[in-house]
Parts: sequence; C-alpha cells; structure tokens
Amino acid sequence: MHTPLPKAQSDALVFDPEGGLPRLREIMRRLRDRETGCPWDIEQDFATIAPYTIEEAYEVADAIERAAFGELEGELGDLLFQTVYHTQMAEEAGHFSFDDVVKNISDKMVARHPHVFGDESNQKSAEQQTRDWEAQKAKERAGRAEKGTLDGVAVGLPALLRALKLQSRAARVGFDWPSTENVLDKLLEESRELVEARDRLTQDKVEEEFGDLLFVMANLGRHLGLDPESALRAANAKFTRRFEKVEEKLKTRGKTPAQSTLEEMDALWDEAKAEERR
Repeated sequence: MHTPLPKAQSDALVFDPEGGLPRLREIMRRLRDRETGCPWDIEQDFATIAPYTIEEAYEVADAIERAAFGELEGELGDLLFQTVYHTQMAEEAGHFSFDDVVKNISDKMVARHPHVFGDESNQKSAEQQTRDWEAQKAKERAGRAEKGTLDGVAVGLPALLRALKLQSRAARVGFDWPSTENVLDKLLEESRELVEARDRLTQDKVEEEFGDLLFVMANLGRHLGLDPESALRAANAKFTRRFEKVEEKLKTRGKTPAQSTLEEMDALWDEAKAEERR
C-alpha cells in the first residue's frame, strides 16, 4: 500500500487538472480515509460496489451502441473509477495493489500475444489467433487448478452472457448440436414443455421450463453467429423507440396510454412500424 501524501501535496495533486491517474488514485484514497473521508465511501466493500461496476460497464456498452462518443468519454471514466475503487479496498485489506493489477494484465497480454511480443509470426488469420488465444487461456486455467471444462466461467456474469460462455466452453469439447436445425427443434420442444408446465404444473416448474427456453434461445443465437445480449439490446431499443412514438401520437389526441384502448395503441404501433420502414 502506497504511503499517504502530506496534506499539502495531496491537495496539490487532487486539484491538479493535469494530475492524470495518480490524481484519481489520490482522490479515491481521500474518499476512503477513515478520519476525513466520505462516510458513504468508507462504508462500502467489494460486494456493495460490484453492482455499480456492472452498471458502469453496461453504460459504456450503451454509449457505444448509440455511437454517443461524447458520452463515452465520461462513461469510460466512470468504469475506470470502479477499478480504482476496488484496488483501493484491496490495498487497504492487504490483498493486492493497483500496481499488481497493472502488472497482472500487462503480463497476461504479452503472454497471450506471442505473435506481437514474441518470436511467433503475426501472419495468422483471425480464426487461428482466436484458437491460439483459447489455447493460452486453457493453459492459464490449468495453472489455476481449474480441471473442468466449465471451471472459471464467472457465476456473477449476467445470466444471458454466462449461458453463452457455458455453451461455448462445452462446444469446444464437442458437446454441441451439429446444426442450427437441431437447435430449432429443441426450441420447439422447450416451448411445448413450457406450455405444459403452465397448464398443469407448479409455478416453480414453469420458471424452470422458462429458463430452459431462454438457455436454448442463447444457444440459437450462438449457432446463428449472433450475440444474444446485443440482439436483445437492439430489441429493447426498438420497443422503446416505437412505444415513444405511440405516446407522441396519443398526445396529439389529448390522451395518455392509460386513457386509450389496446386496440388504439396497437393501431398506432403498426403506424410507427410502417413509418420506420419507409
């Protein structure tokens, strides 16, 4: 853990607009100072900050999706702050330092790119580089005593992303449907089982079958060469865009959605869809 700066030096760094990363780290240290820091920041731990880390990562992805590069600068800063936050807490607990984190990722990138930093040829296809990358990661997992195919797929990942990673890992060892048609057949089977559970079984069983259906949908996206998370984000954006148009059209009639009928909103929805296709 780095030695705290004297107050005058700390203030000079904190208020130096050109202070860069050292400035950000000093701001974080001051926020967590047990005597003079922010009470909220002092109370936090890894578990309470983790949800904010996930949220900031999604906000980065959202800004990229919308090509909102003016916002992306700020969102990347927010995400960087999460790394600084976690490493500050780790330093306080004696686990590791910020420099350890930087060394770890630097060593990893050098080791995983021998075609750039070593003596291997960089005249490879993207597919070969991907295979080499996965082989290197497999060696690293073996070094961490991860024996099973699915070991190391983080439990805390968003469920849709984790489903995709689990399926990809299993596919590497040959546990996969041979074609998209097989996945579509499974999708129909799971749909029928969900209907049966809804009509005849308990709510717990309905939830189980619904989860199975979502899992197959993620696999279908993988077989189609699609990112399920990206596809769902696009669907969310489309729904939001069209529903806002419905609200706008209702407003010109002096109504809100709550004051209109489903039939009326459906008709306006169809109008919004048609306008997008022109």
